Amino acid sequence: MPRLTTLLEGLSFAECPRWRDRRLYVSDRYTRRILAISIDGDVETHAKTDGQPAGIGFLPDGRLLITSMRDHKILRREHDGSIVEQADLSALAPGLLNDMLVDHEGRAWVGNFGFDLFGGAPACSTVMICVAPDGTAAVAADGLNFPNGTVLTPDRRTLIVAETAASRLTAFTVSGSSLIDRRTWAAFGEPPQSTDVRQILAEAEVLPDGICLDAEGAVWIADIFGRRLIRVAEGGTILEEVPTNGLCAFACMLGGDDGRTLFACAAPTFDDAEAAAHHRSCILMARVDVPHAGLP
Repeated sequence: MPRLTTLLEGLSFAECPRWRDRRLYVSDRYTRRILAISIDGDVETHAKTDGQPAGIGFLPDGRLLITSMRDHKILRREHDGSIVEQADLSALAPGLLNDMLVDHEGRAWVGNFGFDLFGGAPACSTVMICVAPDGTAAVAADGLNFPNGTVLTPDRRTLIVAETAASRLTAFTVSGSSLIDRRTWAAFGEPPQSTDVRQILAEAEVLPDGICLDAEGAVWIADIFGRRLIRVAEGGTILEEVPTNGLCAFACMLGGDDGRTLFACAAPTFDDAEAAAHHRSCILMARVDVPHAGLP
């Protein structure tokens, strides 16, 4: 079993890791920074935003896109370091913006909470949004239960989305800016029927958050309250399990020079006030056998 070690500590809430140009990029929500981290743990601030960042991804020309959670905007870091608006999703996203995948064509596939998680609102389904390279946006799919981590297969045809509140991974065929042919890629028991978030969290066998894809077609999942990373085959068979040192697991990414370093964003809690105040989030890493594939 791979064993996780600590790459970096003292972050407020690390999310959405992406490996690029020999560095791991993560958003740190409450310090409002995008960090670039070397495999040796050296850190620099790649971008700083006015709002809280979450999902990140790179356009084909290397510019960075960032979801600004609370103001429902997609931001873009220009080559000179300036931050500009790529798209305003206020009219399309009912909940805080969440994870995001930017594909080879520069389209951004963006999830959102769908409801006021931190305010205690009942859970409800929501939409996945596609933002074109020119900033125009449209709903790509609806009826998703907290769309979260997202991967794109190497053939660029299949998008797999973690539906956190439904305890499953859902696959779509990519058709331009739309997602069609919806099917269950992996399910972990029956999806919770309650709209009470506490009950959903308590009943779900797996709470999939961030995900990444490997070269054998398996998906690594950050299982939040399972306090683990699991490697899953299509259909839902768990192939490997890596405990996250007693911490909640929120995101994962395969990277390193050979694609065989598994990174994880972990923290004791996702409570808004506690995470902002205590900065106990960290980046963990381990070596695995099967390298990265697809996007991100």
